[in-house]
Amino acid sequence: MLNIYEVIVNFIDSVFQPPISFLQLAIERLQVARMVTAQGLDIGQYFRVFGDLPTAWQMVITSALIATVLLGTLLTFRSIMRLYYAVKEGVHWW
Repeated sequence: MLNIYEVIVNFIDSVFQPPISFLQLAIERLQVARMVTAQGLDIGQYFRVFGDLPTAWQMVITSALIATVLLGTLLTFRSIMRLYYAVKEGVHWW
């Protein structure tokens, strides 16, 4: 005789198996990515080329990189503040 409980369990398993397997795969990939990022990033190997330059040129390149990061940070901050004030103004008139 066919057990209705087993039929329902098999049906539910067949419906939810693809999302569960997708989530398990995502968890495995995130654990692998976490292990890679735990090692850190050595950016010195990318800038080793500039080590052969004279000290004055190294300072110019360092200053340019710092200025680029500072300007990028300021532009990001300005964009966030514009978004904040737009939302604030929208809520004010709502």
